[in-house]
Amino acid sequence: MTRLAGKKKRHKSADRLFQYFSALCGLLLLLVMAGILFELIRNSQPSISRFGLKFLVSTSWNPVTGQFGALTSIYGTLVSTFIAMSISLPLSLVIALFLVELAPPILAKFVGYAIELLAAIPSIIYGMWGLFVFAPFMSQHVQPGLNKTLGFLPLFQGPPMGIGMLTAGIILSLMVLPFTSAVMRDVFQMVPAVVKESAFGLGATTWEVTRKVTLRYGLQGLLGASFLGLGRAVGETMAVTFVIGNDHRISASLFAAGNSIASTLANEFTEASDKLYLSALIELGLVLFLITLIIQALAQLWLKRIEKGAGKR
Repeated sequence: MTRLAGKKKRHKSADRLFQYFSALCGLLLLLVMAGILFELIRNSQPSISRFGLKFLVSTSWNPVTGQFGALTSIYGTLVSTFIAMSISLPLSLVIALFLVELAPPILAKFVGYAIELLAAIPSIIYGMWGLFVFAPFMSQHVQPGLNKTLGFLPLFQGPPMGIGMLTAGIILSLMVLPFTSAVMRDVFQMVPAVVKESAFGLGATTWEVTRKVTLRYGLQGLLGASFLGLGRAVGETMAVTFVIGNDHRISASLFAAGNSIASTLANEFTEASDKLYLSALIELGLVLFLITLIIQALAQLWLKRIEKGAGKR
């Protein structure tokens, strides 16, 4: 009895130690985030004091005259991210469903490895490939055709330069695709086989099982994969810097050069010798930090709402 009581006591002590350690790790993560936010706000004070909320709605960016605004960079970030997600999410869904539901095991394994290898490629490689291979292809073959057939729309007007918002969005979609498709594949693989077999036993076709069982069962995971890809697309730096054009200008055309928050920081941070200039760049970083926080907060709220709705049904 004494030995058993001592063993239980040691187990309780180990459990308590693990709980304290886990709580400490969680607290440390919150402290790191709070520290980053504090430093961004502190170093942004000269810009915040000078421009206030005008910084968020101004398109001016002139280091010579000391006029700075974030709207152009915010616009470029949102547009390139929207293009990337519009391309990558449908493709990721189709790839994941094919690998789980239709592909032979050997092919599914091979393609799965290929997807994981794509995810491991550094972003600067994507950027270099985009600049030297994909941008010339876009300027010679894709953009002229789009301009000829859809040139009556403002989105496809302007000279076919190769670089620009459209090219940046497509390169971003290629970078996001491995992450979202891999997560979606794992989500679909977690659907219990007995549920699908029961549906087949009732006479359901493969399409009906995929639509009514696999997709519904993995809905939360699909949303998680989508927001994971969205978070990566919003903060991507080097690949976008190579192909977006880095022009502080808002244009309705997807062929036009633009910039993003991350590309502006990468291009200009080392050149900022003036205190106000440096502070404006740090405030851009603060805006990007807040955008990612808002995206994650909205994702959590959406997932909780879906969970409540599923519980009611």
